[in-house]
Amino acid sequence: MRPEIIQAIPDWIFVALKKWGWKGFFDSWKAALLQSGGYDADNILQRVRTASLRVKKGEALFERDSVLFNKSEYCWELLAVLMWIAAQHNGSLNIIDFGGSLGSTYYQYKYFFASLRSVLWNIVEQPNFVRDGRRLFENESLKFYSSIDECVLSVGNKLDIGGVLLSGVLQYLEHPYSLLTDIVKRKLQYIIVDRTGFTLKNADDRLTVQTVHPKIYKASYPCWFFNEKKFLRFFLNRGYVLHYDFRSLDIANVPSVYKGFVFELNPNA
Repeated sequence: MRPEIIQAIPDWIFVALKKWGWKGFFDSWKAALLQSGGYDADNILQRVRTASLRVKKGEALFERDSVLFNKSEYCWELLAVLMWIAAQHNGSLNIIDFGGSLGSTYYQYKYFFASLRSVLWNIVEQPNFVRDGRRLFENESLKFYSSIDECVLSVGNKLDIGGVLLSGVLQYLEHPYSLLTDIVKRKLQYIIVDRTGFTLKNADDRLTVQTVHPKIYKASYPCWFFNEKKFLRFFLNRGYVLHYDFRSLDIANVPSVYKGFVFELNPNA
């Protein structure tokens, strides 16, 4: 079914029939939480860990949200940006992947990283993911941290960090602009946004409840769709320039588009 047809179905009908998807217009995070079924964090981690271990063993190419993929699937725009950043750092790639799970994006593009002089992929995650990441997945290239501060201190020189990747994470934070404020004040050279939902026709930010497909795991939680002009203005007003925007592969059953953006710090800002 074409994306525009899916989005034309009223969200309440879609959720009622399918039992999963996005619904609602909520005034506050608390109100959305009250309509969420919640999730079992340990269960989600267990499923992601099991899938990630199979990827590590070579039994699958990569995983996303605990779902295994045995066929290559790339966002070529994201890959091009990562390789472009590496080219500007003498063939070395040093990225902070905020909300990067147990290495989903790292393993998805690992084949291409082999051509680089060096790779340091720093994942900032929840404590339970960091614990398992360090125990089961950490190596010379893949590192795990509980905060951006911890990561930056470990790297030692922020100039060595090529940029920050925010892939499919901002919409699940209660205060996404607080995180973005913390990131931009560090004046890292690049900020890459991917797999992030935006409203259509310049509609206001929309707070929904997302019910995850049961084949992935049982969960429902608040999820934002952002006003694109407001989102871009945030970066442009803080010394960043927009180099490129692109469509992401994700789709929702509410009027929206998933996009990615590449921002660079203006050296004169």
